[in-house]
Amino acid sequence: MTTRSTSSQSAGHQPDGHGRSSTGFDLTPPSAGQRRILESRLTAEERAVLLEHGTEAPHCGTLLANKEPGTYCCKLCGLPLFQAGTKFESGTGWPSFTAPFDKDHVKLLKDTSYGMIRVEICCARCGSHQGHVFPDGPPPTGMRFCINSVSLRFELSGSSLPVSVQDYVDAGA
Repeated sequence: MTTRSTSSQSAGHQPDGHGRSSTGFDLTPPSAGQRRILESRLTAEERAVLLEHGTEAPHCGTLLANKEPGTYCCKLCGLPLFQAGTKFESGTGWPSFTAPFDKDHVKLLKDTSYGMIRVEICCARCGSHQGHVFPDGPPPTGMRFCINSVSLRFELSGSSLPVSVQDYVDAGA
């Protein structure tokens, strides 16, 4: 079981009082009704990782070898989390990134599960589990955001990104 500290933080500054990130995305969490719709669209494996803080097996994720230009978004709510330009080959078996799309879009939580002390990455909008961050990445950040493929939805460059949860619900993603 994952335990989280009560003092969670976003990776960057706090969004403005209107619930928008510095890049203009609505950070308002899904309503109960929206969450039911979004959760009903998940596969069993996606549910296990996103909602139950699981981890997919290494070297099998569909996005591991993806080299297309674009944006990696939260599979549950559609919030952009990482840009393809920050992805690198870490050799760990999971997609890895040096920095988030917007520091307001990820929440970092202390994770003491399995007898380890790690930093869990969650979507700042819906709270879904994405993976963990480690201080062993390449320059320029020195960070490795190690993410489960099933936690992500990839959007090719030029695709329209949903600004709000309702946009994502309406898109039927």
